[in-house]
Amino acid sequence: MNAYDFDKTIYNGDSTAHFYFYCLKHQPWILKWLPYQGWSFLKYILGIYTKTQFKERFYKFFKSVNNIEQTVEEFWDKKICNIKGWYLENSKDDDLIISASPEFLLRPAIRRLKLENLIASRVNLHDGKYTGLNCWGDEKVKRLRAELGDIEYDYFYSDSLSDTPLAELAKVESFIVKGDKLLPWK
Repeated sequence: MNAYDFDKTIYNGDSTAHFYFYCLKHQPWILKWLPYQGWSFLKYILGIYTKTQFKERFYKFFKSVNNIEQTVEEFWDKKICNIKGWYLENSKDDDLIISASPEFLLRPAIRRLKLENLIASRVNLHDGKYTGLNCWGDEKVKRLRAELGDIEYDYFYSDSLSDTPLAELAKVESFIVKGDKLLPWK
């Protein structure tokens, strides 16, 4: 088994940002949330909100997305091509994807990649509220242990040093992903 971050690792870009802009293009009325999102971002920058609190407030726009389940599927119809070629060439059925992005958003992509193992942020697709914390940094290891126990993986891949706790668990080696380049973690 190998473990991977999703955004900017095996997916070219940030899937949540791409989904937001996809929704803006197809359902522009979600712009009504922009002032609320901007105010929430300012509070996050000032240290008033945690990352989870900011994201929960940003995700309020989900309330205004018509038929969000169908919209997510249509989004992946267009964006599954952003899965990086190096990953597609090396993927295995038992790969583990662990991401801070919302689980409901990634689940259709994981299904299309014919994978089963996904750990991601639990976010309600109708109101943007979290169940638990944002699956980021040390929280990824906590979620991994809670959901899969003492599972081991050979290789780990991520674009971010915030995933160092997961990188340290790889039995063989971990890689930093920069575009399509895989660099040794250290």
